[in-house]
Amino acid sequence: MRTERQVSLFKNGRNQALRIPREFELAGNKAIVRKEGECLIIEPVQRRSLLAMLDTWEPLEEDLPEIADLTAEPVDI
Repeated sequence: MRTERQVSLFKNGRNQALRIPREFELAGNKAIVRKEGECLIIEPVQRRSLLAMLDTWEPLEEDLPEIADLTAEPVDI
């Protein structure tokens, strides 16, 4: 796969845009763009799983009240 290719810039309304060649397509439908000097860096947004997000949380340091374990009562339908 080629790592470099010349592309054309164009205007899309008030924004400048470029068409990303097929060999450089990013996964997903969102990306992060940042500028480093004269370079633009485009990275796909990685979807995080719920488990990955929960893994970053710190444990609670407070005492939570006890919750009574009530048995369900039968209901006539």
